[in-house]
Amino acid sequence: MSDEAIFIKKGNQKSEISKPGKLYRLMFKSDEMEAIVSELDAHTESRWFKHKGEEMHLVLRGEMEYIVGEKSYNISEGDILWHQSNIKHRAKNTSNEKVVYITIGTPPTFSMSML
Repeated sequence: MSDEAIFIKKGNQKSEISKPGKLYRLMFKSDEMEAIVSELDAHTESRWFKHKGEEMHLVLRGEMEYIVGEKSYNISEGDILWHQSNIKHRAKNTSNEKVVYITIGTPPTFSMSML
């Protein structure tokens, strides 16, 4: 990685994984962290994840339920949720609209956790 700033133009993601009702775009990845923009269609949920590290989610558009362990959080546009990644977690769109959110995670686990 460079010592200089890195600028990533919209649409220039490093990789993309699309599954029915779900789209995950890896926007940035370094040795220490990653940024993923995710979209969940109405009434769609991610699978359960559990891996090392920590992550922060910022809702860009819409609202959703995010489950960490046994606790559920209702988060909407502008809200931030942080958690340790070694606790099982999943995103769940319970609304009638698409939700878009960004996840910043450390260390980067995108490719491994999506398999």
